[in-house]
Amino acid sequence: MVSIDEAQALLDDIAHELPPAFFNRLNGGISLLPNAKMNPLGRADDLFIMGEYHAGGAMGRYITIYYGSFERVYPHANRAMMREKLKDVLLHEFTHHLESMAGERSLENWDREQLDRYLNRD
Repeated sequence: MVSIDEAQALLDDIAHELPPAFFNRLNGGISLLPNAKMNPLGRADDLFIMGEYHAGGAMGRYITIYYGSFERVYPHANRAMMREKLKDVLLHEFTHHLESMAGERSLENWDREQLDRYLNRD
């Protein structure tokens, strides 16, 4: 597993590869937090939140990535795998950001469908 400092460097590199337009109105930027975050709907400590997009409120629009969740879900990730997983989550959260500005909710609906699938599995 890469350290949180290495994960931050990877996240910074990934962010620098993205088009500047992605950052429009993302006034709070991207934060990498050390903690893991559990989804309260998880059945057996098996549903981690990897990242979140926040729109509104006092802090404005920002993205949070939970390093601790990556530690729990991918404990043996090497640098290349961690970069890939961080990029997947960051792009997912940026899609929420871009859709939010456009008044679209497709990814939000997809997320809800995935959660419903998880909750209805045997």
